[in-house]
Amino acid sequence: MTALDFTHDPHRRSWVTSAGPDSEFPLQNLPFGVVAGAVGEPRGVVRVGDMVLELSGLAASGLLDDEAQTAAEVAADASLNALFALGSGPRTALRRALHALLVEGTPHQQAVAALLTPLHDVDVLLPARIGDYTDFYVGIHHARNIGALFRPDNPLLPNYKWVPIGYHGRASSVRVSGTPIVRPHGQLKAPDAPAPVLAPTRRLDFELELGVWIGPPNRLGTPVRIDDAESHIAGYCLLNDWSARDVQAWEYQPLGPFLAKSFGTTVSPWVITPEALAPFRIPFERPDDDPAPLSYLDSPRHRAGGGLDIALEVQLSTVRMRADGDAPNPITRSSSRHMYWTVAQLVTHHTSNGCNLQPGDLLGSGTLSGPGAGSEGSLLELSGGGTEPIALPNGETRMFLEDGDEIRLRARAQRPGAATIGFGECVSVIDSAITYP
Repeated sequence: MTALDFTHDPHRRSWVTSAGPDSEFPLQNLPFGVVAGAVGEPRGVVRVGDMVLELSGLAASGLLDDEAQTAAEVAADASLNALFALGSGPRTALRRALHALLVEGTPHQQAVAALLTPLHDVDVLLPARIGDYTDFYVGIHHARNIGALFRPDNPLLPNYKWVPIGYHGRASSVRVSGTPIVRPHGQLKAPDAPAPVLAPTRRLDFELELGVWIGPPNRLGTPVRIDDAESHIAGYCLLNDWSARDVQAWEYQPLGPFLAKSFGTTVSPWVITPEALAPFRIPFERPDDDPAPLSYLDSPRHRAGGGLDIALEVQLSTVRMRADGDAPNPITRSSSRHMYWTVAQLVTHHTSNGCNLQPGDLLGSGTLSGPGAGSEGSLLELSGGGTEPIALPNGETRMFLEDGDEIRLRARAQRPGAATIGFGECVSVIDSAITYP
């Protein structure tokens, strides 16, 4: 796990004025991304405040040495896969070099300022080519809430506390924040109907998740040990795994999620590095009466700092709210503290059968609900399975998403003695279903 160093010092400031202590992207964050402008090919950048630093120009500037130079050269590409593959050493070297160039008092301010572009002048793109996408189910409060709707006497299935549950999702339909989601068609069957019908989903839902970008690969047939798992993580993002609940209810047995999930997944564009999140590591703990993880998922080092403390929020904005100039309304707040399985355990378990993960693969945490009212990570939970509408400040109500609704996921890591690290937004608007041919 990443050690703290001078790049985490909360008292240091950047000369980039928009990267102040109130910014989600201060000097202590420095996430990677890919952007495109009105002309030119997509290229890799680092975000600082409301600016992006062009890595191709930085690599050509002569201001970098050794590992930092190598990392900048590969990160300047149209995707970050090659940077992910390098691992933490070159990435950390580039972070330290960037910090030295962007901190107040640097003698290179003028040269670096010429490499900055305002964020509003570029389009943010998907940061990597995604080979595979796996969605997990690590939010135990979500699992209990959903289980209680269908199995009130036994909400958690017997395997939940023993094995990190996941399924293979559809990588081709993962899109960057800002891409609309088209309401999907699917087979729907009412309980009293003699047969299903093909129709647009009536129970469209969001899921509040963390996304994990995989870095260096493991070889096919070679599992990753729990104490090595962190070295295979390139960064984090927000992830919304959209769900058609009525389609899912009819199709999921016996093989699990399929078309109810594969129509769209939205991710935030900025890759928040493990180094930026180092101050927000927390111990991995289990209730005393829960079973201890099997030995391959456990170690003293992992127990000491395997968890993450990131505050999460979901905001909803309707067509009417935007027309009236109303701000998006927070409908739920939760935290990554509620992950029953850590990211390291997900990587370890995913590879325990010899499965090979590759740079740019994406993992979803699963819905991260909290233990109390107002912390549910989906509308299915917030509305009691579609029986209790949630009220919005303007008098509108929702049980599931309507056309034109906009969902925003937000996240911040903060604690006393550390600079606040933000993730930006993971946002999408629901478009009407297409007319089926």
